[in-house]
Amino acid sequence: MTHADSDADQESTLTVVLAFVANLAIALAKSVAAALTGSASMVAEATHSWADTGNEVLLLIANRRSRHAPDRAHPLGFGREAYIWSMFAALGLFALGAGVSITHGIQELFHAEPATDYGIAYAVLGISFVLETISFRQAFKQVRGEAAAADRDLLEHALHTSDPTVRAVFAEDAAALIGLVIAFVGVLLHQVTGSPVPDAIGSILVGILLGVIAVILIDRNRRFLVGEEASPQLRNAGLRSLLDLPEVERVTMLRMEYLGPRQVYLVGAVDLVGDAAEHTVAEQLDRCERALERHPNIRKAVLSLSTPGDPALTPENG
Repeated sequence: MTHADSDADQESTLTVVLAFVANLAIALAKSVAAALTGSASMVAEATHSWADTGNEVLLLIANRRSRHAPDRAHPLGFGREAYIWSMFAALGLFALGAGVSITHGIQELFHAEPATDYGIAYAVLGISFVLETISFRQAFKQVRGEAAAADRDLLEHALHTSDPTVRAVFAEDAAALIGLVIAFVGVLLHQVTGSPVPDAIGSILVGILLGVIAVILIDRNRRFLVGEEASPQLRNAGLRSLLDLPEVERVTMLRMEYLGPRQVYLVGAVDLVGDAAEHTVAEQLDRCERALERHPNIRKAVLSLSTPGDPALTPENG
């Protein structure tokens, strides 16, 4: 692993740890506020924060397990562990965060209880907004930096990054900030109108928001587990790395699939320079593979000889 990769992994861990600390504090505060006020929106928000807190633990496990070095039983490494544990986190957000919030909101519509101590609810929502903003700022900073390096829009990178922990924290923190605004409006309308209906609807809306975010995260992790082609930018970088090898004259086939955060499996077909004897071709291909695997993003490279007549790839048309 290169120094740049190590820095990126450390920043991902920092992002998740900061989100965990913020969500734990917020979940405790919201739970107390929900118990004291009886607000349906506050119950939904407390459930949301506890779900996020549990998710951060799963994301930390994802970060740690995906970095294990390859062994004989797992020659391509453990990178896809990141998508498995992130999938568990997304399923938890869907079942616990979305399911409980929507269910509680519906129950409040038919069996409402009056809310009290609105000042406590507003204070907790305000503190939660500040803490969530601090956490979101760290995730936003990381996504923005990676998006600039990958020549992508920020939201495009958040959706397509190969690092599921960064995507999850970014999405969950953004949803948390929106959910806090919804909860504030629900509590305010409850206080102004005296009706618990806006509060209950707020709980349902928070649940729907969490459900949408969870489905998006589940789908992205599913795609990476099945096998996601590397981004065009990374693929062109891999193609240039192949063409820069002194032994390679041209490249006719290239496949790059993600094995984990910032790690790909490269398979290619090449024409070698000159007309080497048959017994030296395997050695040349092996040297090329070892050279490619020194690239920070290439976990494993496998090369074969091109079929005569196959068109050459270039960084523009590859």
